[in-house]
Amino acid sequence: MEQIMPFSRCCGTTEEEQSSRSRSSSSSMDDCIFCLISNGEDEYTELVRENDDMVCFRDIYPAAPHHFLVIPRKHIKSCSSLTKKDAPLVQQMADMGRAALQDQGITDMQDIRIGFHQPPYISVDHLHLHVLAPASRIDDDMLYKFIRRTNRFISEENLLVLLNSGTSTEGRSNK
Repeated sequence: MEQIMPFSRCCGTTEEEQSSRSRSSSSSMDDCIFCLISNGEDEYTELVRENDDMVCFRDIYPAAPHHFLVIPRKHIKSCSSLTKKDAPLVQQMADMGRAALQDQGITDMQDIRIGFHQPPYISVDHLHLHVLAPASRIDDDMLYKFIRRTNRFISEENLLVLLNSGTSTEGRSNK
């Protein structure tokens, strides 16, 4: 198991800043590309899996031969906005991502990378799970974005440990 460290050590977040943040981004959800995708309003994105709560589609800038994003239909800003009650959502997102890989014939579940970028290293202010396979073939120029045990990326397993322990993910990292 990877060691988990306070996000505040790398990002300087205070308790007051953490409690003042909302679950949704300050920008309009009408402008959120992932909200448009999850509502079927983006004609360029093909959903590979979906259910009432989330959708899965290919990343437009794949870092590996198979690179999917799983996003909730409900607008949640980032993994730092999650609480203990969101643990089932994270697990369901990971399950959908694994199912998408299996749909593509991926059988080696040891050679995958599943997790979230952490603020401030997120490109879209809408929670999204990266699902990559094979992890051994992540592009060299993109690898730094998906290295575990850094403040950029937290695996779904480590996020679930934090959530299930009741530890706030606002201002947390896994180093």
